[in-house]
Amino acid sequence: AASGDTTDYTKWCDMKSQLQGKTVSIYTSIVTPEDAAHKASYKAFEDCTGVTIKYEGDKDFEKNLPQRAQTGNLPDVAFIPQPGLLQTMVDTGKAIPASDSVSKEVDQYFGKDWRGYGSVDGTLYAAPLGANVKSYVWYSPKTFKAKGYTVPTTWDELMTLTAKIAKDDPNAKPWCAGISSGTATGWPATDWLEELMLRVNGADVYDQWVQHKIPFNDPKVAAALAKVGAVLKNPAYVNGGFGDVKSIATTTFQDGGQPILKGKCYLHQQASFYAANWPAGTKVAPDGDVWAFYEPSMNDTKPVEGGGEFTMTFRDAPEVKAFAAFLASPDWANAKAKATTSGGWVSANKGLDPANLVSPLDQQSAKILQDPATVFRFDGSDMMPSSVGAGTFWTEMTNWINGQDDKTTLDNIEKSWPAN
Repeated sequence: AASGDTTDYTKWCDMKSQLQGKTVSIYTSIVTPEDAAHKASYKAFEDCTGVTIKYEGDKDFEKNLPQRAQTGNLPDVAFIPQPGLLQTMVDTGKAIPASDSVSKEVDQYFGKDWRGYGSVDGTLYAAPLGANVKSYVWYSPKTFKAKGYTVPTTWDELMTLTAKIAKDDPNAKPWCAGISSGTATGWPATDWLEELMLRVNGADVYDQWVQHKIPFNDPKVAAALAKVGAVLKNPAYVNGGFGDVKSIATTTFQDGGQPILKGKCYLHQQASFYAANWPAGTKVAPDGDVWAFYEPSMNDTKPVEGGGEFTMTFRDAPEVKAFAAFLASPDWANAKAKATTSGGWVSANKGLDPANLVSPLDQQSAKILQDPATVFRFDGSDMMPSSVGAGTFWTEMTNWINGQDDKTTLDNIEKSWPAN
């Protein structure tokens, strides 16, 4: 068992006399089918404490949670998927700072960066829950083997391989991409810029950019966007299986990587959660039909962009505190791993034993998150004011794919940043 994985649940069961018969309500954006593994992961806690967990999933969670704060109809526990929303909920005055027991679990099992994302003005409000890794490039191990290609470990090697594929295969393109996503069209292009901001400029400059301590049209941002353009706006490099550069804007993010299976493209940048989009029967493995490698760095650091959820509480009661502490513990992380039988879930909890994760990709993600060399940064657009991060950043990157120049794109986003 991993360090701190008690699995006998002693520390939770000891509270039964105090907690028996109580109910804790959860409200979250995690809905069917992903909710089944969540519900299963609470069972041992429910059985041993006598607490009943009431689960409510809502696709419009992000919109509805702040409204529920106004009407006073708040859950006991909410799973918050963005640091920006976390700040909004603290501003309502209804969020309760994390208990000492939650704080101890976070200090012991999560890195400082994760504690920071769950904190506002130095106070911990929400322990990390799940995590995802965005810094992945999908490819076909079968095709690479047949062509004699090796997985690149530096950015220069990735660009050399890109040029080689373009030369070797006139019937395909090195890269494929899709940024269409309904009202959220453009978000996969923001991920590209975020990844390159981390690699070209480093984590400190990335933080300054996200917090608007440097303008959106700063030369450092322009340098990163130029690197993105060197791939996504190069007709020799995109858009395998779909068409020209502009086809990226009309291809859905779900379809974006599919031409890898048909040999129409070789590389696709997308998060760990893209694993769920391959057709049934596709072998996702290091020796399979598709696999993903870490998007290489430009120096000896290992920047990783990702996302995750945080557990925030709104009722001050022993059963709520106990459940929140359980969710921050390795006991829950390992129970959740075992309950997620189809894969597609991981946590940055250092007490998570990667062997308990079903999918090899989740195991790889857990190892990346636990690697001491990893510098984790939250998805930048998720941390910007929503009028930018879920607004102009999406729409202007879409305009950029459709032919708008770099300068106009960055100037327009900078102009849209809220004044206050």
